[in-house]
Amino acid sequence: MIEEERSASPALPTAQPDDLELLRRARMGDYEAFSALVERFQRRVFAVARRIVGDQHDAEDVTQQTFLSVMDHLGDFREESSVATWILRIATNHALKVLRKRRGLPTVSLDSPTRDGEDSYGTLPHPEFIAQWRDEPARLAQQREVRQLIEAALDELPEKYRVVFVLRDVEGLSVKETAQALGLSESNVKVRLLRARLDLRERLTRVLGDEATRMFPSHDHDG
Repeated sequence: MIEEERSASPALPTAQPDDLELLRRARMGDYEAFSALVERFQRRVFAVARRIVGDQHDAEDVTQQTFLSVMDHLGDFREESSVATWILRIATNHALKVLRKRRGLPTVSLDSPTRDGEDSYGTLPHPEFIAQWRDEPARLAQQREVRQLIEAALDELPEKYRVVFVLRDVEGLSVKETAQALGLSESNVKVRLLRARLDLRERLTRVLGDEATRMFPSHDHDG
């Protein structure tokens, strides 16, 4: 009777392997594990690439190149960060290569040294257009035209700020994971993220702000 009850009980769902287990299996030549890894991350990689390069065809190429690089460098992953962080770093570098090739610029890495003081809190811009928005930001963000406005404003950000914003605020990586993905210090990520947020806020406020509530900032020019 006991055996009958056991056989009649529903089977428990099989636990899915985590990212690291899939990568380790792929590193040992398990093609199915690699395919599962691609399936798990391809949409996320494409979304990141699309936001960086701004073109669907280029984003598809970046996605393909990303997973070719992942396959070629499985043995190089040292497990010092998450698999997601590692893959997104590869995707980001491929996306930046597309941007620089498109603009005829040298394909330098995003983590190349910046000029002294270039990304410090002391260099943060002062807001020029300060006003209350005409509606709640969450409600505005649900409107199609506002989402398009946000995308356009994001496209206009300098790439080093846009990439940090995409990884941190859009993809939801932590500051530490974003720093690991881009080869930057956490403090550098925080400053770039703040600059991106301030820039986006300024651009959006000029369109969505209520002119009747506008305040005009007074900047200190002493010295």
